[in-house]
Amino acid sequence: MKANIGLSSKNIQQVVTELSKLLADEFVLSTKTKHAHWNTEGNDFYSKHLFFKSQFDQLDQIIDDLAERIRSLGHYTPGSIKQFLQLTHLTEVSGEDNNESKSYIKDLLMDHESIIIHCRESISHFGNKLGDFGSADFVTKIMVDHEKMAFLLRAGL
Repeated sequence: MKANIGLSSKNIQQVVTELSKLLADEFVLSTKTKHAHWNTEGNDFYSKHLFFKSQFDQLDQIIDDLAERIRSLGHYTPGSIKQFLQLTHLTEVSGEDNNESKSYIKDLLMDHESIIIHCRESISHFGNKLGDFGSADFVTKIMVDHEKMAFLLRAGL
């Protein structure tokens, strides 16, 4: 059933398209963070193992919230790895074959910063161009969460 929330179908479709891209980015970043959690090595193994787990737990919550936001707008979410890889702005794997925590941190930090920039652009577009202040506010919270996760990664360098 279509959502009757005071936005045109065209504007809702544009919002959903961008939220789906963000969902794909979150899924890829979560997978990369789990990879870091599973494979990090070094004398800081245990602390970084727990740190990466904390981050992917936060990302999993963002993923669930994003999927529910898309559904609340009356659309279905992408849900396959193939769809996510087609939609994401991120690269699936890092450029280094190094299991030290700092290598993972650098790669994950770049992805968080990329998502922050994408969120900032979406916030303005959703509110100012499409009149969807609810989605703009929703993405603002996601951006703030990523800013904090990026800060914590940056502090580890």
